[in-house]
Amino acid sequence: PPGSSSPAIVSRQTGEMELVQVAQHVDDLDRAVAFYEDLLGTKAAATFTPPGIAFFMLDGTRLLLDTNVAAGGIIYLAVDDVEYSVGELRRQGVSIESAPHVIFQHTDDTLGPIGTDEWMAFIHDSEGNTVGLVSYSDTDPNGQP
Repeated sequence: PPGSSSPAIVSRQTGEMELVQVAQHVDDLDRAVAFYEDLLGTKAAATFTPPGIAFFMLDGTRLLLDTNVAAGGIIYLAVDDVEYSVGELRRQGVSIESAPHVIFQHTDDTLGPIGTDEWMAFIHDSEGNTVGLVSYSDTDPNGQP
C-alpha cells in the first residue's frame, strides 16, 4: 500500500521498474498500422486478427494497437527534431494539434538532459488519438529557444 515500508516491486535484473508496453485504442487496425508504419519508419512486429491487435517494438517497449482497449491516454515519441518532424507530417496531411514549442528548460538532469530545451508538439493519429512528439536541443544561453 502507498506510504508503507513494503519494498517496491522491481525488475530483478535492473533493480528498476521498466515500461514494457503501451496500449493505444484504434478503430481501424489496418489504417492505424499503415499510419504508425509511416510515422515510426518500421513495419509492425506482429499483427493478430482476430482479435484485432498489432505490435511495434520501440527501443524495448511494445506499442500495442488494439481495437478492444478503451480509448484514452497520450503516448509520447522521441524524434530527432520536433519542428522538422511536424513539418514533414503536415506535408503528409497529418492533423497537428499543437505546434512545436519549448515546454521546459532542463537546468539539471532530473527530468531530461541537463542544459537542454525540451520541445513538444502534438498530432492526431489516423484514429484520432493524440500523440506527443518530443525532442531536445541545447539551451540558448540568452534564454531563447
